[in-house]
Amino acid sequence: MSPEPATMINETADVAATATIGAGTKVWHLAQVRENAVLGENCTIGRGAYIGPGVSLGDNCKVQNHALVYEPATLADGVFIGPAVVLTNDEFPRAVNPDGSPKSADDWTPVGVAIREGASIGAKSVCIAPVTIGAWSLIGSGSTVVKDVPDFALMVGSPARRIGWVGRAGRPLTALGDGLWECPVTGAQYREASSDELVEVLPD
Repeated sequence: MSPEPATMINETADVAATATIGAGTKVWHLAQVRENAVLGENCTIGRGAYIGPGVSLGDNCKVQNHALVYEPATLADGVFIGPAVVLTNDEFPRAVNPDGSPKSADDWTPVGVAIREGASIGAKSVCIAPVTIGAWSLIGSGSTVVKDVPDFALMVGSPARRIGWVGRAGRPLTALGDGLWECPVTGAQYREASSDELVEVLPD
């Protein structure tokens, strides 16, 4: 039996005692992992990144430098969060109540961003909660996501809009006609079930 991969937490990182860190996960310089956060196996948390209380990451996730993952975000296996990405959690942000008193944790309800398996969020993008990012989708750098994203969608802009489809390899798919698409890297094929739904064509 192969040995369990080593977990590494840099001495400058701030990891709460109640956080769960999976085997082989690396938490780099000045990163902060808050209370009751759960990080799966073989994750990478980059320099200065923030993981909020109770946030959940699956296995093999990458959260790059200075990304902000606010609670109650959930990331499935294999999710990529680019540098300086922000996952928000407040639909109606205010520092104070209508009477001018400072808002406390009891004065608002956090809402989260859910990111499905294999999806990638490009550098400096912002995902406005509540929103779900579909499996294997790709959000282009600098985009602002304000609505749910389909599986395999290629999204760019502010607000983000779909400009194509991507496969599991992350490359734009090539249209073959009649709603059929192909990955130029793997040769895998996909079929458009509708204008907002792409499904993998499984081999016989």
